Amino acid sequence: MDNQAFEMHGESIPSSSKTAEWPKKEERKSSCSLMKIFLVCLLACVITTAIGVLVLSLIYTESIGFIQRTVVKNDDTTSQAPVEKEVDIKFRFLNQLGKSKVHRFPGGDIQWARFRNDVNEYESVEEMEFGKSINNFRSKMTFGTLRIKSNGLRVPHWHFNANEHGYLLKGTAWVGVVDADDSVVTTYNVTAGQVIFFPRNTLHWIKNIGKEECLFLLFFTTHEELKTLDVDDAFFSTPEDIAARALKPQGGVNFIRTFKKQTEDQAINLPPNLQELVQNASYVQSPDNLVWRYFYDLKGSSEYPFPGGIFQWARYRINGTGLNETEKIFSESLNKHENTLTLATLRIFSNGLGQPHFHFNANEMGYVISGCGKVGVIASDVTTNFNIDIGDVIFFPVGSQHYIKSVCDEDLFLILAYSTGNQLETLRMNDYFHATADHILAQIFFKEQNEFKKIPKASKKSGK
Repeated sequence: MDNQAFEMHGESIPSSSKTAEWPKKEERKSSCSLMKIFLVCLLACVITTAIGVLVLSLIYTESIGFIQRTVVKNDDTTSQAPVEKEVDIKFRFLNQLGKSKVHRFPGGDIQWARFRNDVNEYESVEEMEFGKSINNFRSKMTFGTLRIKSNGLRVPHWHFNANEHGYLLKGTAWVGVVDADDSVVTTYNVTAGQVIFFPRNTLHWIKNIGKEECLFLLFFTTHEELKTLDVDDAFFSTPEDIAARALKPQGGVNFIRTFKKQTEDQAINLPPNLQELVQNASYVQSPDNLVWRYFYDLKGSSEYPFPGGIFQWARYRINGTGLNETEKIFSESLNKHENTLTLATLRIFSNGLGQPHFHFNANEMGYVISGCGKVGVIASDVTTNFNIDIGDVIFFPVGSQHYIKSVCDEDLFLILAYSTGNQLETLRMNDYFHATADHILAQIFFKEQNEFKKIPKASKKSGK
């Protein structure tokens, strides 16, 4: 029986087997070509990825490292600021102010230990570490030095976001404060060792009326970038017709147009033709009941001795304890305004010690006026010890235990500020050891209970 289907199938087999050999060779060649293309693409991807990672690494390294900048020196030469990667933890609590930028004006200069929004405004990674630290701890504190030449003027201005507390280290100045009630202007004279106070958003000025320069040590109650407006800047930012209508001068707008705007910032002003501009000046002292709201004679105040040295205070005291009538006015003024500071001078005798202690209700910031010392800080996550010298700024976060020791032949002398307008609350190591039961101490330190009777109580309080 003929089977056509089988015959057709049988005939097709040899035909297909003969034609199948050539495509297999082509497939092998095609597969090889595809493999080569795949490998080339893979290699290109690897190279591209490596380059991308390298570029991102460089960008990241640049962003986390301090930005290298060209520094112009006084001799007109240039150098590159070093790129630092790691910073000693002590600079969270130490600012070597003498190394910071000096902002010069016709009438004086200013230096800062403060937080900056723009990292390019820091002079070094150490300075940036301090700025970040006072900001991270929400310290409500910033420090600066203000030098005013003889006859120079810190122009009338106000601060949007901070009270200002100052200590006059040298010189003689005349200060003016315009109160919220525009009919009350308080003016007073300040000499070395005295304190000035300007509440936030209060217009004030400082005029050097002596023959030597004035040096003010200033504390501001903000850990953010300080915001200030000078009167001349406010004036020239006001439309002429608006200024004329507000001031109502003779000559109207034409008179307003005669005001001259300086090309440079005049924050501390001293025109070369000052004698031509000013023929008569009087430096009036307002009544005590006005002056002492913004002034305190720290140098002439009571001394509070302790075994290692002496404190003097410009502070609030509950019920005015230990204060005379004028000091009570200042004390109440501090407590009345929000976020004010307590100021103090601390003198530690040669080789004396301000023993370990901490503050319940305040951060602390200080400036070394004379002498040299050693400081120790124990914060929640770090412990550090470092030396301090003239011109250094120190910072102790609230609750951190710290000590200050004089290590020179001369006394160590500092101006200190505490971020509270209330009565300062402090606990010293000697006090908390005696306040802790002996059997608790014995269990903590693996020492017999009666051994702790060898620790004497402090004979005098520091008043701190």
